[in-house]
Formats: sequence, structure tokens, C-alpha cells
Amino acid sequence: MDGHPILHVILHNPKIPQNTGNIGRMCAVLGARLHLVHPLGFAITDAKLKRSGMDYWKSLDVAHHADWEAFKRSPLAPPAGRIWLFTTKSRTCFWDAKFERGDGLLFGSEDCGCPESVHADICERRVKIPHLADSLRSLNLSTSAGIAAYEAARQILASEGAKLEFGKNFF
Repeated sequence: MDGHPILHVILHNPKIPQNTGNIGRMCAVLGARLHLVHPLGFAITDAKLKRSGMDYWKSLDVAHHADWEAFKRSPLAPPAGRIWLFTTKSRTCFWDAKFERGDGLLFGSEDCGCPESVHADICERRVKIPHLADSLRSLNLSTSAGIAAYEAARQILASEGAKLEFGKNFF
């Protein structure tokens, strides 16, 4: 890695290894850095994590952080003002966000999202992924991360003049 990823995908206390593995695989393919904010709900050597990430895990740019405060102090983290918190507790659609190279996309744990202290840190950049079924709470974490990361990458590459074509590697 060159030290400057297109995006940072940040998982705050993820609980399900398959989700983290899928997101890690997506990050490796996209050229994004994955940040894992501990505690995790599984061991990093979990077979389910490795199976879902497959052999992509060795190509992944991953950073571990002891907790949220350690993440905020890390030189590997994106700037504080460039982190977007994906949450059901927002009225702003992520399609209205203007993503830039090096932005962070933050996702909370599968069972309860991010704690209020994290919401307080990111109060100006909270967004949600819309859905038509109002009676349902949210999408799966790895699905949400994929939707968000590829929309952010699309915006970033388009703003940089990249020609986006199907079937072409354009990163």
C-alpha cells in the first residue's frame, strides 16, 4: 500500500466474523484501508473470518485500534472532519454526501450500532442508507459497507476524471 488509500472503512466493535471477512475482502479489492476498533466479538484468527475473506486477507491494509480514542489518535486514521457515520439515526441520505479521497466510512456493531459518544464525535456527518420498507430496521453490515464504499469510490473517481467502465479495472 502507498499509505494513501482511496477510503477508510471503519468497523466499531464488529461482532460477526463473516461480516468483517466480507468487508475485508471488499476493502482489499477496492484499495481501502480497514480499521477494526476493538473489542471485537470474535478472534481475528476465527475460521469464519478467514473463510469469508478467503486469501484476500493477506492483501488487506488493516489497522487495529484498542478503542475509539486510540483510533482517533492513530496516524493511520482519516482526519476527524472527514469521517462519515452510517446510522439509522440520521435523516440525511448518504447520496447527499460529497465523498473525497481518504474519507472514512464508519459502521457500528451489528447489534447496536455506535455508542452515543461516537455519535457525539461525528454529529455533523451522520448519514443513512435509505430503504423502502419502513418496518425493517436496517441492512446487513457487510451489505451496507459495500453500498457505501462503492458509492464513495464512484464519486471520488468521477471527481478525479476517471472514466468508469464496466469490465475494466480503473483503480
